[in-house]
Amino acid sequence: MPQAFISQQIVTPDSIRPGAVLVDNGKITAVCNQAEIPPDHRRLHCLGALLPGLVDSHIHINEPGRTEWEGFATATRAAAAGGYTTLIDMPLNCLPATTTVAALEAKREAARGKCLVDWAAWGGISNFNAKDLEPLAHAGVRGFKCFLAEPGIDGFCRVDEAELRVALPHLARTGLPLLVHAELPEPLDRAARHVTSADWRRYKTWLRSRPDEAEIAAIRLMIRLCREFNFHLHIVHLVTAQALDDIRQARAEGLPITVETCPHYLHFAAEKIPDGSTLHKCAPPIRSAENREQLWKALRNGAIDLIATDHSPCTPEMKRIEEGSFATAWGGISSVSVALPVVWTGMRRHGFTLSDLARLLSQKPAQLAGLTCKKGSIAKGYDADFVVFDPDTEIIVTKEQLHTRHPISPYIGEHLFGTVIATYLRGNPVYTEGRFAESAQGREIPA
Repeated sequence: MPQAFISQQIVTPDSIRPGAVLVDNGKITAVCNQAEIPPDHRRLHCLGALLPGLVDSHIHINEPGRTEWEGFATATRAAAAGGYTTLIDMPLNCLPATTTVAALEAKREAARGKCLVDWAAWGGISNFNAKDLEPLAHAGVRGFKCFLAEPGIDGFCRVDEAELRVALPHLARTGLPLLVHAELPEPLDRAARHVTSADWRRYKTWLRSRPDEAEIAAIRLMIRLCREFNFHLHIVHLVTAQALDDIRQARAEGLPITVETCPHYLHFAAEKIPDGSTLHKCAPPIRSAENREQLWKALRNGAIDLIATDHSPCTPEMKRIEEGSFATAWGGISSVSVALPVVWTGMRRHGFTLSDLARLLSQKPAQLAGLTCKKGSIAKGYDADFVVFDPDTEIIVTKEQLHTRHPISPYIGEHLFGTVIATYLRGNPVYTEGRFAESAQGREIPA
């Protein structure tokens, strides 16, 4: 039966308005006034703002190969609870890494029958696999990811400029974006020599070991290559605000560059991270409160295009919680189930609107992954993916709200605004007030 989702705050690409979103066969057919709802539509009254389902363009699901870290079943469950209806999985942390068509097929087999929400895959550039890029594009990956510094994990290698020069002509022919972890090893190596004998329980030691210069130099290298090879460059998890002028100047030239940042860089500040709190470890590291405010300004003026979680879970043992050493702990933060209230809490403080929220967490990530006209907006012809969101409820994050395989996160205990009431995938509820759909309705999004 066709449906009408009724709300006083429907967040469309053009406005926030009362009315109804009409749905038939999983697709949005119209946005209208309540008086215009056809009589054959079943009415669903949404007790909150109706946002487009969130799209996470930077998530590590870790399956196949490291399912003990997370996996499709738990990652998509946490995503549904967080209002995310589409996940684009990174090519590393799984075994094999998604650097060949065979590895992509292994991922597809691992996901079969497990997903509560939809997904797609990024391919990887690693270990001189330039010949695999175009076949991977034809097989359905949404773009490619590379690391300029060591990823710190078996199965995926960093690339240098020489390897990129071999790969980029192949990538440019695909027309797909290149997502870059932008830190260069030389500044990291220099910094490491200065902290060799430092106290690695101190957060300042970790911060000193990953200087701003590593990000800045990497971004400048990638801008030069973008200028030469003419490809869509996307900088993942930008942290240092000192790189923003370079990015602005490159865009003023007309270079096709987009940028993301992450909830943890917008919420936490280095000055407030306790020594030994390895739950806060990530790379690049969380920087100062002043730097954080510059990131918010960049979101306001468009220098940063979108927000993605970089949800990167692991087993509790790998976080070295008792030891508290930033030298040996895994660098990654679990956040997909709470990213929406984390970001919205900061947005309230900085004067953003629900329209900004939808643009930065839904529309722009969908565009990056080539999902325009399918995902990320409440508009005719799009998938009927929604999140019903109460923007005013105050919460304190508990481990029960994480829904990941291992409920560990630096967000536990944080005071936030906003609650996901329900999440719908193609018009069907996958999460409703703490309850999950019994059947796995998610699927890979076709190319």
